[in-house]
Amino acid sequence: MTDYVDAGAAIPQMQLSAIKGSAPATGNVDHDRILRARTEPENWLTYYGTFDGQRYSELDQISKDNVRRLSPAWVFQAGSTGMQAGASTYSFEACPIVVEGVMYVSGPDGRCWALDAKTGAELWRYKHASPYDVSLCCGNVNRGVAVGHGKVYMATLNAHVIALDATTGEKVWDTTAGDVRAGESRTVAPLLVKDMVIVGSSGGEFGTRGCLDAFDADTGERRWRRYMIPKPGEPGSETWPDDGEAWQRGGANCWVTPTYDPELELLFPGTGNPAPDFDGGVRPGDNLYTDSVVAVDVNTGEIRWHYQFTPHDLWDYDSTMENLLFDAPDGRKLMAHADKNGYFFVLDRTNGELVRVFPFVDRITWGEISPDGKVTPKLYPDEEGVPVHFWPGPAGGKEWTHMSYSPQTGLVYIPVQEVGATATRRRREFKESIPYWGAGVAVDLEDFYGFVSAVDPLTGEEKWRWRYEYPMTASTLVTAGGLVFVGLATGEFIALDAATGEKLWQFQCGSGHHSSPSTYSIDGRQYVAVPTGFGGWVEGFTPGLLGAASGDSLFVFALPED
Repeated sequence: MTDYVDAGAAIPQMQLSAIKGSAPATGNVDHDRILRARTEPENWLTYYGTFDGQRYSELDQISKDNVRRLSPAWVFQAGSTGMQAGASTYSFEACPIVVEGVMYVSGPDGRCWALDAKTGAELWRYKHASPYDVSLCCGNVNRGVAVGHGKVYMATLNAHVIALDATTGEKVWDTTAGDVRAGESRTVAPLLVKDMVIVGSSGGEFGTRGCLDAFDADTGERRWRRYMIPKPGEPGSETWPDDGEAWQRGGANCWVTPTYDPELELLFPGTGNPAPDFDGGVRPGDNLYTDSVVAVDVNTGEIRWHYQFTPHDLWDYDSTMENLLFDAPDGRKLMAHADKNGYFFVLDRTNGELVRVFPFVDRITWGEISPDGKVTPKLYPDEEGVPVHFWPGPAGGKEWTHMSYSPQTGLVYIPVQEVGATATRRRREFKESIPYWGAGVAVDLEDFYGFVSAVDPLTGEEKWRWRYEYPMTASTLVTAGGLVFVGLATGEFIALDAATGEKLWQFQCGSGHHSSPSTYSIDGRQYVAVPTGFGGWVEGFTPGLLGAASGDSLFVFALPED
């Protein structure tokens, strides 16, 4: 027998680092305060900044006249580990939340931090224990947290929803929301509405059944669940085969944070692609409510209306991306949605009526959508083993990264991807927790580009575009200073003139961007924060940068104090 040397007692990590272990208590963030989030632009209280998803800030200290002086104020190194910049890898995709000088942000691998938003000093950290073998479609990612009621809410890769104490980072409650062994996961930033935490599911590429959950913010107890694929007998079930199990493994996951209209009391989640992605032969019908916006009553979880952007999807055109809420000059309550299928939709958000649809990308070959919304498929992988090329590819004309809307200009700023792909149908039997795609896919390796498009949603007119050699891979942010901020795949963080598209400033962050910037102010000084770090499903939207530097830093910029 071997005598082992006594290793001694473990030393707490905080004792070996500069982590303080606690954050200052902030004022209570509750539903009423988030409703009025636009009146306190010094904070960024919820995922999109406000419930409407406009990603617009009233802060104007950083303007077109002085943005050339913008410089780094501080940098936070997340310290990622593991495989980087390859298939299903780490990517820093969150949107930082800021409350009274404290920043809360999540990263890959189940981590969450509280930082001093003025200095970048780490106040506390949390690491969620997830199994190493979680089935992940598109990277070890997390898109952010919700903050309120003295807690920080976070979804995890192994399909848990947790609440942390906002001052210490200690876990308050932990609720299991899905079966990780069946391919279910959670990567979405939760949304705090009333006294509930709203969390959507991930895992559509593994043939899971998508859903949206509401949990009690204090206890973690589930209030309601809304499955996005109806079971036999429920409204919409007639769009699925009635003699099989396709509906049980049909996808429609809600892996991007919904927007919310407090007057209508409706949530607007987008839903993902049907499964299998490319093989429609096993799921004839329109396959509701995949590739849709679904208006959900926040109090009951009941579906009030829906609009399907791509019926019977054969191209992997999830519609999970944001549904941006804005009002027309005549007061009509509208919704804007830029879909993966390359078309921009404007809907009446009270009833789902189509107001306008028009293309926002240059190349669309998969099919056509008429002005009255009729969808006509043209190219799709319908024959076993026969390659079919189409635009946009499965990454879409716009991925999950968000557009923004400025009430000043009346324009929507869309990060656009122009990249096609070839899909070859390969029928596969369903096996739990195994990718259920139904095709092999090769993304175009040379013919691609991107641009920021400034579009008037009331007319469909593109007012300007800023062209870029690679597809756009990060969210836009627009401010009252007349600026559009966005990160690029090649590492630059740039500011564009919101009225003309002229590039006014840039800073090289050292790795590509695939996240959502936010802005805030402390003691009268405006800051702009952006996580960097390139990974996830990078081969799907920027195949030319598959070997690019990954990174895991959060940059914060401000004007010089002098």
